[in-house]
Amino acid sequence: MCVPVLLSLQTVPICAQTAPGDTISTYVPHVETIPGKEGTYFFYKGYDYGSQALIHPLRLVINGGFGIMQVSSRHNEPGLIQYGRGARNVSKNLLNPLWSISVNGFWDFFSREVIPISINSGQAQYWPNYMNHLFGGGMSYRMMTEYFRFNEYSHPKAWAGVTIFAYHFLNEVVENDGYEGPTTDPVADFWIFNPAGIILFSNDNVARFFSRTLHMADWSYQPVWLPDTQELVNNGQNYAVKYHLNQRGSMSVFYHWGSHAELGLSFTRPDGRCLSAGLGLVAKNLFKIDQISKTVDLAVSGGVFYDRNNSLLASLLFARTKDYRYRLNLYPGLVKLGPLRPGFFASINEDDRVLLGLTFGTLQHLPVGIGGGFNKKN
Repeated sequence: MCVPVLLSLQTVPICAQTAPGDTISTYVPHVETIPGKEGTYFFYKGYDYGSQALIHPLRLVINGGFGIMQVSSRHNEPGLIQYGRGARNVSKNLLNPLWSISVNGFWDFFSREVIPISINSGQAQYWPNYMNHLFGGGMSYRMMTEYFRFNEYSHPKAWAGVTIFAYHFLNEVVENDGYEGPTTDPVADFWIFNPAGIILFSNDNVARFFSRTLHMADWSYQPVWLPDTQELVNNGQNYAVKYHLNQRGSMSVFYHWGSHAELGLSFTRPDGRCLSAGLGLVAKNLFKIDQISKTVDLAVSGGVFYDRNNSLLASLLFARTKDYRYRLNLYPGLVKLGPLRPGFFASINEDDRVLLGLTFGTLQHLPVGIGGGFNKKN
């Protein structure tokens, strides 16, 4: 039997074999509207399961703002960060961009931060700028606009802009920490890539391409607070894209990135359940290249991911780093305990320290879960 299903502006026949009395269950991945809600929804779908159930402005700020703490050379204790000094130094560089750029010159700035002409890690700071700020930040802005519109906030674009600014400014402050002096890292992000991402994803055609053709989604972690050690763990802003290799969409090229970057394949069933796997690299240590620039060294990583309708339900990641050698995330909706939809986190580091955490999918405004560690922290 063929059923016409409205997919945005085009009607596509979806066929299913049915018997008398059967109900038809079809997977419609590209619907851009939500019943009872005005406007288009490319990245926020309002699902009550998986990574979609955890989309919230506070969680976005925490995941992205403290994301640099995942690299092995940084600590995981937000209380030790010198926020005041970091905010002053970041603001000074943003208000005086010519000062920081002039230290190494304009060509060094543009070739390192803007123009993709080198594959050397020390000269390729443009890569996270494009992936995390232009595409990731732009998509996050559009997703937050949809979130605030869905929840009937006045001026959803303004709220989304405030959220994205807070996320990126906190990220720069945490990365800067106690350093004082010129740095070009926030200059490229704030004056080039962040505004460009907002402008880019404000266009419906661009957002539709990333949503419909690349199936881009927010697959961020579930941040967990450890009261005994005052650590924030399992935080980080991640994204995933899938490009279908056949008309049915049953097999796709898959790419997952944030602090990690895994490339592989996805296999999707007609009901929207999908298994993905990939290998790649992860940011290991942050170190200075010169007076004004920093970069990361990389380690091998891999991951297996299970999602439903592009909302992540479970992920298992491996990485050759000090922390999170193995990291398991089970998202709300995979396990149900009556009315509760808990999420779970577990990790093992290279010293066999075990971390466990519990998150709460039914408490949307609680941006972090709670957990504890086994074996001593080294």
